[in-house]
Amino acid sequence: MISAALILCGGSGTRMGAKGNKTLLQVDGVPAVVKCFQAFSGLVNEIVLVTRAGEEDLFSAALAQYGLAADKIVPGGADRQASALCGLQALSPDCQAVLIHDGARPFVKKETIQNVLAGIEKNGSGVAAVPARDTIKKTDDTGLVLETPDRAALWHAQTPQGFWLKDLLAAHEKAAQRYTDDAALMEAAGYPVHLVMGGYDNIKLTSPEDLRMNASLLPRMGTGYDAHQLVENRDLWLCGVKIPHEKGLLGHSDADVALHALMDALLGAAALGDIGKLFPDSAEKYKGISSMLLLEEVVRVLEEKDFSIGNVDVTIIAQAPKLTPYMDEMRATVAKGLKIPLDRVSIKATTTEKMGFEGRKEGISAQAAAVLFHQG
Repeated sequence: MISAALILCGGSGTRMGAKGNKTLLQVDGVPAVVKCFQAFSGLVNEIVLVTRAGEEDLFSAALAQYGLAADKIVPGGADRQASALCGLQALSPDCQAVLIHDGARPFVKKETIQNVLAGIEKNGSGVAAVPARDTIKKTDDTGLVLETPDRAALWHAQTPQGFWLKDLLAAHEKAAQRYTDDAALMEAAGYPVHLVMGGYDNIKLTSPEDLRMNASLLPRMGTGYDAHQLVENRDLWLCGVKIPHEKGLLGHSDADVALHALMDALLGAAALGDIGKLFPDSAEKYKGISSMLLLEEVVRVLEEKDFSIGNVDVTIIAQAPKLTPYMDEMRATVAKGLKIPLDRVSIKATTTEKMGFEGRKEGISAQAAAVLFHQG
């Protein structure tokens, strides 16, 4: 099944008190639209953003800051329904299924997206939703209760909402009025709509309280430390950069002590153990491996567990060599590996004034700290 995600980003942010588009508000340390994009990445074949006219370059720049790029960014229409149609018409000709998602729902999990995709394959539709937890009252315009529906049969609809593309386009052609979501549009056109399990934390950013109440705004902090011996006939790697020096660090991998400390800090913040647990030095496949490859795997694991990286800080303790000339390259290399902006990566170097094993040039140590955010 060739699938696409259509992320609607036309929210004005008026009720949020935002000065601009609310899907660009910072959530878990990144713009909301970036969190949405990251959730869909790897699960669909194509991602298209629909923005307000004139904001295409703004969104392209926001994604690029995190090393991301949409397949297309198109201007929307006068309302949600018109914007969705603009996006549908921009999809690749070979697209079979489409998932429409509100860019103001940045906490969507990959599990929910997978549920929607499975719903399309099984039933032709999959709409993320959760069972109602509260008793619902139907009233007249004076507030008089007219009916109390059975809560067991009530669900709160969310996004993404997925359908076969040809069916959704046909429903748009039949539409005689405006609908608040694609599920209602499909119902009105006579197509069966099936619900799949969403998530209670898959909230839509509507008011400032939505940000304040979400527990994912609480940071998860971790620290890491590592040390390796300096020996001859080894290359010296620090923060993914090869440093000219007469000695290198001894270890099972390339012994990049700075990245090892950083990975431990990241895993510690996520309570996922340490690199010894993830990459045991008894495993032959890790012998001589680049620590940048290991860092990429740590990032993958964090994304799989719905963690996002806020910022990192690394301190390298070495009497020699002087690392100042390589700082910019090290920061850029780490930022790329972590998929975060450069201004969220701090790398420092210091000496021990010739004290200890670092001061005697017997080895190099590193300390690291990391801040994560979790959307679960």
